[in-house]
Amino acid sequence: MDFTGKVALVTGGASGIGEATTRAFAKAGAKVAFTYISSGAEANALEKEIAEAGGQALAIRADLTKQDETDAAFAAVVRAFGTVDVVFTNAGGILQRIGTTASTLDLWHRTFDLNVMSTYLTCQAAVKIMTEKKSGAIVTMSSLAAMDGGGPGALHYASSKGAIVTYTRALAKELGPLGIRVNGVAPGLIDTRFHVQFNTPEGRRSAVEGTPLRREGTAEDVANLVLFLASDKAAFITGETVQINGGRGLY
Repeated sequence: MDFTGKVALVTGGASGIGEATTRAFAKAGAKVAFTYISSGAEANALEKEIAEAGGQALAIRADLTKQDETDAAFAAVVRAFGTVDVVFTNAGGILQRIGTTASTLDLWHRTFDLNVMSTYLTCQAAVKIMTEKKSGAIVTMSSLAAMDGGGPGALHYASSKGAIVTYTRALAKELGPLGIRVNGVAPGLIDTRFHVQFNTPEGRRSAVEGTPLRREGTAEDVANLVLFLASDKAAFITGETVQINGGRGLY
């Protein structure tokens, strides 16, 4: 897939799936901006790596749960590269695993801010740019948890990711007539720090045994799907959240 002449923005783009997607867009010829919040050293290293390979990259520190920082991030991209053609709303995550009775309203608010509000604010800022030229592609980040309810203690996380599936469909309906496509990805078990921190070796082995392809996914597997959905090869696809999980749930 060729993104030469395109400008892509990846949120949470300095590590894991975001890092793989940032690197993939750059290799495909895009000028790529990416945000980070705490991975400063990794962000600087990735920006340098892309530049040394002949690409153009811009690392931006931004808390995307805050509207002013989100808007400032987009302004920085436009100053550097002129526009935004593609956005991947990768930023988000799970804060902790905890059961319903022990959970708190504050945790639910923070989880929805991290996953849903950051997606909304990012998409809102992107749409303001994309509607002017009546073109663009947005890819959101959901999760297998949105489809199967998630693992133990992940009710708040699964619910937030389910909200993103609905948001993706609704936004696609709104923006389709303007020439803007909106799709999502819903990864299962992917070999990243996320599952090192919030899963166990036993849980991961069990998940692999229940996966028809008998392996964990890689960040690059997800990045390849994101690039396809953002590309002209997916020109007649919108409103879909594509599961990428090696076939989990088929049994």
